[in-house]
Amino acid sequence: MRHILAMLFVLGWATTLFSQTPEELANEQLEAYNKRDIEAFLKPYSDTVKVYNEKHELLYQGISTMRTQYASMFDRTPDLNCKLLNRIAIGNTVIEHEEVVFGEGRKIYAIVMYKVGFDKIQEVHFLDRAQ
Repeated sequence: MRHILAMLFVLGWATTLFSQTPEELANEQLEAYNKRDIEAFLKPYSDTVKVYNEKHELLYQGISTMRTQYASMFDRTPDLNCKLLNRIAIGNTVIEHEEVVFGEGRKIYAIVMYKVGFDKIQEVHFLDRAQ
């Protein structure tokens, strides 16, 4: 019985270490993206976030570069909206199929993979983009 109580204590303690699941982090950044709220959008990301293209080439690294990239897009795209078409969460990885509308009928479909560690999104992989 002591072992069971000890295990329950450890499991309860471990869950307090991680305040959000990978899926919750992905959802938090998606909601902020649609509001074009740059500070809320960046909150789930690690300071050292790495962003890759579909060829697994590093596009950029760091929250300050991400801030520059997205703040500019948020400012110049008032009709920006991302619709989640499908989401799969496995362990520390979240994969999304998204429809991104830029206004005036312009849209792309994207497959995006988020890798989470230490309660932050550490990596973003854009796997596919199609018009």
